[in-house]
Amino acid sequence: MTSEAEPQPLLTGQPALTQDQVKHLEFIQAVVTRLGSNSFLVKGWCLTLAAGLLAFAAEGARVSVAVTAFVPLVAFWLLDGYFLWQERLFRRLYDQVRRPAGEGVEPFAMDPYPYAAGARWWQSTCSVTLALFYGGLAAAHLAVLLAVLLG
Repeated sequence: MTSEAEPQPLLTGQPALTQDQVKHLEFIQAVVTRLGSNSFLVKGWCLTLAAGLLAFAAEGARVSVAVTAFVPLVAFWLLDGYFLWQERLFRRLYDQVRRPAGEGVEPFAMDPYPYAAGARWWQSTCSVTLALFYGGLAAAHLAVLLAVLLG
């Protein structure tokens, strides 16, 4: 019988994670989950605000509202890109902590910036998923702006 503090070997022969490593991984996963939730909320707020502003602009044929509607779109896009970038950094931290002996990660460290070398904020902001979502909204904004200008 072994104590709970001892790592248990895996079927592959790799040493198991310690309880501290498992708890550390849980902390990191909680942050990743929260960042994903924040990203979802930002998309919801952006869609709601865009729909309201564009409906208001189209109904009253107001060019100023149609132009102003781009400001929150860009702000939400940048904020969502920041959340995605942070999530990617924390996933890299998670990947290091899950390795045997944590591979040089200080116990319970939550600083993801040492893993920022390969992930840039602008790359996350211009990712396919964000570009399709916010690009589609930007196209709708542009269509309403053109309709107001030409209508």
